[in-house]
Amino acid sequence: MKREFQYFTTDQNQYRRSRAIPPSSIVLLILILSFISTVYTQQTAQPIGISEKLGQFIPLDVELYDESGNLVQLKSIINKPTLVAFVYYRCTGICTPLLNDIAKVVEKMDLEIGKDYQILTVSFDYTERPEMASDKKDNYLSGIKKAVDPNGWRFLTGDSMNVHRFTDAMGFYYQQSGKEWIHPTALIAVSPDGKITRYLYGIHQLPLDVKLAVMEASQGHSAPTISKVLNMCYTYDPEGQHYVFNFVHVGGVVIVGLVALFVVVFIVLPKKKKERK
Repeated sequence: MKREFQYFTTDQNQYRRSRAIPPSSIVLLILILSFISTVYTQQTAQPIGISEKLGQFIPLDVELYDESGNLVQLKSIINKPTLVAFVYYRCTGICTPLLNDIAKVVEKMDLEIGKDYQILTVSFDYTERPEMASDKKDNYLSGIKKAVDPNGWRFLTGDSMNVHRFTDAMGFYYQQSGKEWIHPTALIAVSPDGKITRYLYGIHQLPLDVKLAVMEASQGHSAPTISKVLNMCYTYDPEGQHYVFNFVHVGGVVIVGLVALFVVVFIVLPKKKKERK
């Protein structure tokens, strides 16, 4: 009886040892989970990107400075279908291509800016002043090869509180990095009563897409966004002047997948095999 009991105990210990996860695998799993937790915490604490708020209304009591330095409320400006572009005027990256493209769309589109619709370019850098906005406006309006109502394309600035209220209401999130700002790009359509109706992503827009967004805004219809993959998987390279693959976003998805595979291969499957034996 004693030998049988000892043999059974030894066999049980061997079974327990065979089920144990290798220490190196545990360490690797902990490191991977710690990395994911760190990245997730950083991104959720300071989100960068766009969270669509279709159908919601912007705070029309937000006060901004126009190109002449006059303090104006949004409710005194937004009285027709409006396209909003958030930029900062010192930007050396995607803001300039975005504004260049807007000028081309204004020139090609058969709608009359200032009458059928308007554009608000708003700096989210609260340190920028109306003088800089005025210079930008003169530069872009002078390059459009057709008559344009100066009041149809406004260039605005504001203090941190009002700018934050406006961008937050539009679901536009950005972050300062040194002297630069990390931010998404989009044209956001707003109805005459301040309702968000459409998001147009990227720095290049087709005049037809913009025209449809203006028409939807005039009727107050909110349209879902179909194409958003480019802004999730790619970022703009200001040196190369083009989009590059964003390994951080895609890498996060891959790492989560590898963790799931690790758990299945090294924990779940061995456990099932041992239980069958």
